[in-house]
Amino acid sequence: MITDVRWALADGWTVARRDLLHWVVQPASAIFGLIFPVMITLVFGYLFGGAVAVPEGANYFDFLMPGMYGMTMLFGLSATMVAVTTDASKGVTDRFRSMPMSPSAVLLGRSIADLLHSALLLALMLGTGLAVGWRPVNGAGQALAAVGLLLLLRLALLWAGIYLGLLVRDPGAVVAVQTLEFPIGFLSNAFVAPGSMPGWLGAIAEWNPLSSTVAAVRELFGNPSWGGESWVAQHPVLMAVVWPVVLLAIFFPLSVRAYRQLERR
Repeated sequence: MITDVRWALADGWTVARRDLLHWVVQPASAIFGLIFPVMITLVFGYLFGGAVAVPEGANYFDFLMPGMYGMTMLFGLSATMVAVTTDASKGVTDRFRSMPMSPSAVLLGRSIADLLHSALLLALMLGTGLAVGWRPVNGAGQALAAVGLLLLLRLALLWAGIYLGLLVRDPGAVVAVQTLEFPIGFLSNAFVAPGSMPGWLGAIAEWNPLSSTVAAVRELFGNPSWGGESWVAQHPVLMAVVWPVVLLAIFFPLSVRAYRQLERR
């Protein structure tokens, strides 16, 4: 059993290194992927910040940045799906399956590479936040907990991306997912108070997993938040753990099943 785990980890890291080397071979796409959320942050902060009523009259960037951190984790879903569908369409996944390697290495390597990329992107976003005046005020321990919740959400969405990529195996289908990312992201508390929406729409926004993570991160960082009277809005840290665990419980086994079905073809 221990030998199998070591074999899977070693092969998974080999696959992850292959994915990470793409950053060196194709730096333009990697650099753009890192710069794009920074550009969006600056656009929202400096162009629209003056028109938004911030809770407690706080600095707009103190309110904005936790929402941008959550949105960045959400946008990683389509990036994972792109990588999986590209490998499948080019026959890379089939070649991996024909090699003497652990069956779990392909999915494990993909998850390691994408999570490392997300950690780097989150570090860049945190640096951007500090540069524009955002500050965490509740100490290093709670700040690290906030970062952990963000990466936990990314891990859950990562497996959702892997499953969707294995399911469709068509790079063109990624456009549909990328199109849906924006309404899912904006239908949350990242930028607008759910209480300002129509009742049914505000309820959907409050129960959006992204809203729980953003609210929890704002609480842990000590940044202003919208609040809310619903149970889910009153327990953001708990729900920021529950939602990713639920998503992992759904999409991890679905991903493994979809990959095994590819092996039978």
